[in-house]
Amino acid sequence: MLDLLIVNAVLPDGRHDMSVAVQDGRIVEVSPGLKAEARDTFDAQGLLLSPPFCDPHFHMDATLSYGKPRVNQSGTLLEGIGLWGELKPLLTEEALVERALAYCDWAAARGLLAIRSHVDTSDPSLLPVRAMLEVKKRVAEYIDLQLVAFPQDGVLRTKDGVDSLTRALNLGVDVVGGIPHFERTMADGMASVKLLCELAADRGLLVDMHCDETDDPMSRHIETLAYESHRLGLQGRVNGSHLTSMHSMDNYYVSKLIPLIAEAGVSAVANPLINITIQGRHDTYPKRRGMTRVPELMAAGINVAFGHDCVMDPWYSLGSGDMLEVAHMGVHVAQMTSQTGMRACFDAVTANAARIMHLRNYGIEKGCDASFLLLQARDPIEAIRLRAARLRVWRRGVLLAQSQPATATLEIEGRPGTTSFMPGRPGH
Repeated sequence: MLDLLIVNAVLPDGRHDMSVAVQDGRIVEVSPGLKAEARDTFDAQGLLLSPPFCDPHFHMDATLSYGKPRVNQSGTLLEGIGLWGELKPLLTEEALVERALAYCDWAAARGLLAIRSHVDTSDPSLLPVRAMLEVKKRVAEYIDLQLVAFPQDGVLRTKDGVDSLTRALNLGVDVVGGIPHFERTMADGMASVKLLCELAADRGLLVDMHCDETDDPMSRHIETLAYESHRLGLQGRVNGSHLTSMHSMDNYYVSKLIPLIAEAGVSAVANPLINITIQGRHDTYPKRRGMTRVPELMAAGINVAFGHDCVMDPWYSLGSGDMLEVAHMGVHVAQMTSQTGMRACFDAVTANAARIMHLRNYGIEKGCDASFLLLQARDPIEAIRLRAARLRVWRRGVLLAQSQPATATLEIEGRPGTTSFMPGRPGH
């Protein structure tokens, strides 16, 4: 007898009337109209069954700290970094853990079950690192939390920055990070990329580097990252996050750069909510959108995902852990409003992100973990449009969270009833 059988589901690739059979936390069969005995049978009623949302770029050590010690008045990246510097002496491990756990609860309820979080290694105390390693341990049963050793103040710019980052890796942090555009000079930025990629190659680790998060078209550290990835044989193991300077670069240079990124097997993570908020702050009009060239990168065969980046922290005052909100903003900022484009934006917060994180057994196929969510939508486009309710969230075959369908009660004279906001499914 099966543990769980889900019937009458729509999958993100468009397959209808699909059944998903689960045994011992794994998917054992995916086929149309499957009939089998199960301890729990759930009728999806033609709604979308999706693999979990994945956030490949987040800062969990800073989350839910908005207003501490003050609010970012300019909205700029640099004031946010300065604010984080003011906050660091006030941090406690207990408070860091408490805020991160609260965020993980939000995430799980919204079907976000895999997060890659950059954690600041600039302070030699490594207080944020120890706190996030504790969080990783506590949430392991319901969230895959991947940690990046992130030298927020610059690995070369910070006294003993390389030593602190190396100690973080020794404590169990998973991925090597960096921030070359925040080093003192362009040359130091290039040197930091080389140093950090060599460190990752020596240890057999992945790389995820904040790269060119600026409006400066001459900030071109992604070129160095692609070169080092190719030189060291790191293809498929390196990600460039943000890449917002590409928005402002000369088109001729980009026509050379994108093939270099593709050849090096480097992936990219854009952060639509934060990029559109932080970039262009020094412009008058016209104002730049600031997000990297998502459609062009995708067209070149580069794996592109979307991250949330920040939620209620020194850089961003909003957010709730909803990756459909991220995808929705991505559709607009990248002008990916075709049917193909909108589906690609859904992939950017699911399958594409999972590949960047090197998640194992991800997806809705035989042999994958039985982790998925039922959305109040009939396809990925409708899910983005509605920021669809997560009706059920399963983790390895166990129901993790559930919510009621989004409906409204009409009080219009002569037309009483309810509506679910889904065309073709009128209230009655």
